Amino acid sequence: MGRPGYLTLPILSVLAAIGYVYYTTVFVAVARWLGLATAAGAANAAAFTALAAACVATYAVAVCRDPGRVPPSFTPDVEDAESPLHEIKRKGGDLRYCQKCGHYKPPRAHHCRACKRCVLKMDHHCIWINNCVGHENYKIFFIFVLYAVTACFYAMILIIGSAMYSVPVDEQSSNDSSRTSIIICGIILCPLTLALTVLFGWHIYLILQNKTTIEYHEGVRAMWLAEKGGNLYHHPYHLGVYENLISVLGPNIFCWLCPVSTNTGNGLRFHTSHDIPLSTPSM
Repeated sequence: MGRPGYLTLPILSVLAAIGYVYYTTVFVAVARWLGLATAAGAANAAAFTALAAACVATYAVAVCRDPGRVPPSFTPDVEDAESPLHEIKRKGGDLRYCQKCGHYKPPRAHHCRACKRCVLKMDHHCIWINNCVGHENYKIFFIFVLYAVTACFYAMILIIGSAMYSVPVDEQSSNDSSRTSIIICGIILCPLTLALTVLFGWHIYLILQNKTTIEYHEGVRAMWLAEKGGNLYHHPYHLGVYENLISVLGPNIFCWLCPVSTNTGNGLRFHTSHDIPLSTPSM
């Protein structure tokens, strides 16, 4: 496995898939169905090209951007009134400390074995970007998945439209290669669209709950232990739907779906449901 930011086989596979789907969709499906010289064909080709370019750009940023490093000098201040919640170890109750990195862990930070360091607000390590998804690149990763899902559905519509187009008999033999390309593209798109749609839905759920993938799995265990002891478990970072959205997508609602990073905070401390006062009531 390559170091974060380096080209690996999964990254090259993603780029190859994007390139093949783009070429087949625009220069085979659109050209065969609508024709690139027509207004409809040119408009669809231009729209899909812009969407594909957005996918490649956001993917490149997700690959290259550091997900968030823990400052070597970080030390949790247990007397800080602005940060009343400190995460502790499951056993012993001590403040979380990373033996491998040699420093304390901020809330929501975890050590990644692949990256060999702690990552701020770590969600997961993704082999498809050869990088962790964390505080600094989570939004751009989410926007990439959004663009990719949209592009897949758009390509599917164009591919299906092209496949249903009736080719004249005398042109049948000359279109064998284009048919093959469309079939292969469809085979690639079907599982890819399903996987990306599931991934997109999963991260929408996490954002609405203000959880990371790691926190979701930790919360399942915490909920089970709480119920076993006759208590109720509440995720401490759940601030209500609107505040949860702001914490990930940024304070400007018009920029929520824009491929720009608008992180709130430095990743070392986070607002919790224990903060008083909350900016908005929990939903």
